[in-house]
Amino acid sequence: MTHEVGTVVKGKVTGITNFGAFVEIEDGKRGMVHISEISRSYVEDISKVLSVGQAVECKIISISEDGKLALSIKQALPPAEKPQGGKKREFTKRPQRKYTPAPKVTSPGDFEWQSSTNSGSFEDMMSKFKKTSEDKMSDLKRGESRGYSRRGNGSGRK
Repeated sequence: MTHEVGTVVKGKVTGITNFGAFVEIEDGKRGMVHISEISRSYVEDISKVLSVGQAVECKIISISEDGKLALSIKQALPPAEKPQGGKKREFTKRPQRKYTPAPKVTSPGDFEWQSSTNSGSFEDMMSKFKKTSEDKMSDLKRGESRGYSRRGNGSGRK
């Protein structure tokens, strides 16, 4: 008997592993059903859903070059019925958050340089810039610790 992808076949579970189940189909050929192809719902433990010797109906979903069969029990099931206009999904309202505006943060580039006509040396201007920059950075870090970010989205992540 030749097997084709999409064919639904009957078989018997011959072995169970933690990643799937081995099934011997009607003509004695074996294939594997991956854990994700056993049921439409999440399967944590295959032995709670299948047992060795259990008869199953599987769909052939692929055949490898060396003849190994990949089977699916869930694809062999009849289509799931969708609810017809009945009960709609209800969403619960989230509690309203109070809006707290982000603190006004000025960028480090807002430093006003002194005109070159002042008697201060370059080193004096740099130390003043450094102090101002450190003050602004500490203000910024204090704001971030409260959950504010530069982007203004309140995430606290960069």
